[in-house]
Amino acid sequence: MSSSDIFIGETIGTAVLILLGGGVCAAVTLKRSKAKDAGWLAITFGWGFAVLTGAYLAGGVSGAHLNPAVTLGLAIEGGTKWSDVPLYLGSQLLGAMIGAFLVWVTYMGQFKAHLTDPEILAAQPMDEGMVDQKAAPSAGPVLGIFSTGPEIRNYVQNVLTEIIATVVLVLAILTQGLNDGGNGLGVLGALITALVVVGIGLSLGGPTGYAINPVRDLGPRIIHSVLPLPNKGSSDWSYAWVPIVGPLIGGAIAGGLYNVAFK
Repeated sequence: MSSSDIFIGETIGTAVLILLGGGVCAAVTLKRSKAKDAGWLAITFGWGFAVLTGAYLAGGVSGAHLNPAVTLGLAIEGGTKWSDVPLYLGSQLLGAMIGAFLVWVTYMGQFKAHLTDPEILAAQPMDEGMVDQKAAPSAGPVLGIFSTGPEIRNYVQNVLTEIIATVVLVLAILTQGLNDGGNGLGVLGALITALVVVGIGLSLGGPTGYAINPVRDLGPRIIHSVLPLPNKGSSDWSYAWVPIVGPLIGGAIAGGLYNVAFK
């Protein structure tokens, strides 16, 4: 696998993953969207289909990691060369930023309508000058389209939730070949991984929104911070480290656990 294969596959695959995943969040969240208020089931299945599409597109080119936690787990397991890890991570971050930008382009009119609606703005707590100075800044009114946030802000709990969910994801990916005589599952593996992501969202996604992928959160959060969105509010950078650190720890644990328990 060449460096250009890794770059092209991971950039395009991750961009499609975020375009479709962020797209379903936009569809469910924004006013004047036909899918407004479709709910959590729509989001979890939308993200599952996003994983399926991105993995299918990139699988034959780069192996479709699309996630630094997966890349780290595969490097620890031995299936990915450590020298390739920086290229995987950089390509994934670039792809995530492209995908988030395309979500904005697709829903540009809905973003404008949502962020200039008096009801939406009136419902947002203030980010500055709050009476309780210990309270964290509130997320902007559309930040959830771009990145994750906790329902209860407790950093220890939030990190642990992301670790647990990511261990499930990465272990499910690493063990796929064991169920097919060590030959891997090919295209079927993309479907299995997508269903695992749906399951994680339904079962473990409630506390934090299940980032389980550092670039899935960081790339779109960067785009949120720079887009010319009126009244967009805070990008909540005080929380941004959680969906980076938690999934990376989870990916490392999954890689080590695979080596101990399954090899």
